[in-house]
Amino acid sequence: MEQWVYQVEQWKNEVEEWIRRQPVEQLYVAVGIVFLTFIFFVLLRLLKRTKSNTIVLAGLSGSGKTTLFYKLRDGSSHQGTVTSMDPNEGTFILQSELEKNKKINPVHMVDVPGHSRLRLKLDEYLPQTSGLVFVVDALDFLPNCRAAAEYLYDILTNTIVIKRKVPVLILCNKTDKVTAHTKDFIRKQLEKEIDKLRISRTAISTADIANGHTLGMPGEAFVFSQCVNKVMVAEASGLTGNVSQVEQFIREYVRQ
Repeated sequence: MEQWVYQVEQWKNEVEEWIRRQPVEQLYVAVGIVFLTFIFFVLLRLLKRTKSNTIVLAGLSGSGKTTLFYKLRDGSSHQGTVTSMDPNEGTFILQSELEKNKKINPVHMVDVPGHSRLRLKLDEYLPQTSGLVFVVDALDFLPNCRAAAEYLYDILTNTIVIKRKVPVLILCNKTDKVTAHTKDFIRKQLEKEIDKLRISRTAISTADIANGHTLGMPGEAFVFSQCVNKVMVAEASGLTGNVSQVEQFIREYVRQ
């Protein structure tokens, strides 16, 4: 033990002697570099902890995105499709959380137009998105299955979605109707259609080429669990107010 103490003391003396031999200017530079490095890592950790509060609603026209938007915002039962060139957006506390006696972070929600010519606006919000809700009409699903799968395929192979691993919730809306399809049926049908799209699009999209990714696993049927980002499926009814599953998704990725 005494030998170790002696050795440490010797090292200490050698370091002190080396420091005394260095020019003062060089020591200032070294201290400055250490300080700036420390500040850099502190800021980096703070930035990593900072999460966006943006949730994007996407999906085909008529899927119920706008009704869902208003139900989450103020509980109103807005009906019908809003035809607009611009996204419907707002920053608010979820209606179900208004009476909670604690500080709650507001959600910035964006309802992106579902028309095919307006979907490029989605790219404007993806860099700040904490999560994306892809709304599917569970009542009128089969006639729109192919179109919904194509839109979802484009989202899942989007460069930003892949790089940032944006979580996606496939929300089967209008499930309050008796003839609505179940979320399991919708999930399986979307997986089948996306699997077909991989073949028809030569299994590689523009986003895949840029990122070195392909959707799914070679030689296997596509399932959402193969995606690099988390993809979940849930049910809701914007009209009746059954939106607890989408609220849970929002609060998982927009912290209170």
